[in-house]
Amino acid sequence: MSRVDLTRRDLLAAAYATAGLFLIAGGAQLLRTLPSQFKMTMTTLFWVGEPSNDENDFIPNNESYWDKDWQANYGGVDDPERRNKHWPARFKPKQNPFYVALPYGEFTQNDALKKDARRVPWYRSGLDPLLKNRWVEIKRDGRSCFAQWQDIGPCGEDDFAFVFGKAIKPRNTFDAKAGLDVSPAVWHYFGMRDNDLAAWRFVDAAAVPAGPWTEIVTILGNNR
Repeated sequence: MSRVDLTRRDLLAAAYATAGLFLIAGGAQLLRTLPSQFKMTMTTLFWVGEPSNDENDFIPNNESYWDKDWQANYGGVDDPERRNKHWPARFKPKQNPFYVALPYGEFTQNDALKKDARRVPWYRSGLDPLLKNRWVEIKRDGRSCFAQWQDIGPCGEDDFAFVFGKAIKPRNTFDAKAGLDVSPAVWHYFGMRDNDLAAWRFVDAAAVPAGPWTEIVTILGNNR
């Protein structure tokens, strides 16, 4: 997959075009894309190419829930120790280095759409991808960072109530009991040194300000 660079103008144009489609389909669809409320949760680090070990419940990250070729499509291992500011030091990634994982995936083991996936706030028939690449705002110590949803976790893929419902705590009981995984770029942006609390919410693409997270925007859809 080749690198795709989108400018802020491109992002806004795409967002407004999408909004126009929603308006044609019905105003309610557009209203359902408004930002959700922030949820505070323990936040942990993960990365593309992370090996499986006891710290991540032996879940390898050379592939993601939506991309069986995640490491190759990203361009390499997103090493959290060897960085060039927000970027991995050894290569320029092909996809957005600002990414997150949340504990819900929309597919059954047979790749059918789960029944509760139709209750995703922006769901509409035929929307593909439904969840991958969605924008999330993370807030910590008065600062905001924006990232795209690229994997499922930590340690769960059926926590609809925490991701989209009213639950304020994740169902995850493993280790730090985290509800959000963030990439090395997000981790370094906040200057995090260990697992800690952060707040997150979904935001529409039109609400994402220009920043290092818009230098490369991931547009690859489902590649299961």
